[in-house]
Amino acid sequence: MASAQHKTFALAAHDEGGVLSKFEIERRALGPKDVKIAIKFCGMCHSDLHQIKGEWGNSKYPMVPGHEIVGLVEAVGTEAQKFKVGAKVGVGVFVDSCRACANCRQGDEQYCTGNGILNSAVFTYNHTLPDGTLVQGGYAQTVVVDEAYVLRIPDNLDLAAAAPLLCAGITVWSPFLHFGVRSHHTIGVVGLGGLGHMAVKFAVAMGCDVAVISHSPGKEALAKKLGAHHFIVISDEAAKSAHARTMDYIVDTVSAPHKLQDYLPFLKTGATLCLVGIPTKPYELHAGDVLMQRLKVAGSVIGGIRETQEMLDFCGRHGITSMIETVPAAYANKAMARLEQNDVKFRFVLDIGGTLSASSPELEGA
Repeated sequence: MASAQHKTFALAAHDEGGVLSKFEIERRALGPKDVKIAIKFCGMCHSDLHQIKGEWGNSKYPMVPGHEIVGLVEAVGTEAQKFKVGAKVGVGVFVDSCRACANCRQGDEQYCTGNGILNSAVFTYNHTLPDGTLVQGGYAQTVVVDEAYVLRIPDNLDLAAAAPLLCAGITVWSPFLHFGVRSHHTIGVVGLGGLGHMAVKFAVAMGCDVAVISHSPGKEALAKKLGAHHFIVISDEAAKSAHARTMDYIVDTVSAPHKLQDYLPFLKTGATLCLVGIPTKPYELHAGDVLMQRLKVAGSVIGGIRETQEMLDFCGRHGITSMIETVPAAYANKAMARLEQNDVKFRFVLDIGGTLSASSPELEGA
């Protein structure tokens, strides 16, 4: 008997005001290779905030955000083989791609160029399919996804704390792999937020010498608690001088406007500064700051399915998860307001399975 479409409750924004409210959406019928997931938790990414407020200029409403999805397999299609009912699984930033372009074939689905169009991956939300259907995200009770884009969550990881790994985690893990970070390297991490604290955890677990570079002296104790070996306040000229030309790689996780030239002096000759944050204003950079030491300024976004699974397996072996604050669905608007003020250490995670239903309370501030 063919599977039917089903309705599910979700949290949606309806305009650029960005206010979330309970909303019923329809999920697609379970296809032969699909997995239906009962969502237990969904991380709240800073990009969710940008999108619901229309700050990137491409928002489509009504919008159900959320791309840090974890839950349990509720049903599988007739030809699906990767997962069994009850398995702990996750879904990240995209749910499909062309599968045929060079990038997809080599496992870089996040850079899909299907049909000659950049960014042809189907994102987990705020994406329109050719038939006009809006793809809706993980602030919802269920989701249906092709098994090829579903990840296995190691059994030993706390499910809620694993949710941010699907975006914050892979966003810093992927460039670590691409740029060849190794245990003998000295790694700089700019910013100690949702992405930065994951970069510290990964680099420490890899055996690297890790330095956190920050504007905030008050974050030193937390950086050291996470395992960082050095903490450098960017306004401390003595510390900057002591660490000049000592780093093999720097990952810049900051999304607020800042000066790249402040961090380039830390890099060894030929080393790389990789950007993973997206500030709202363009950077200013003088060519001389780069060419005099043959430095590289690069960028990276999330990661492919294969390397995301590798990252999750690494986390399972090392017991790595994100530092989170779990909140009920009714608190989502307040959480967004706090997120806008960076008032969270380090990631809000919505308790979807325990607090979102037809009978659950309406959202505060809706």
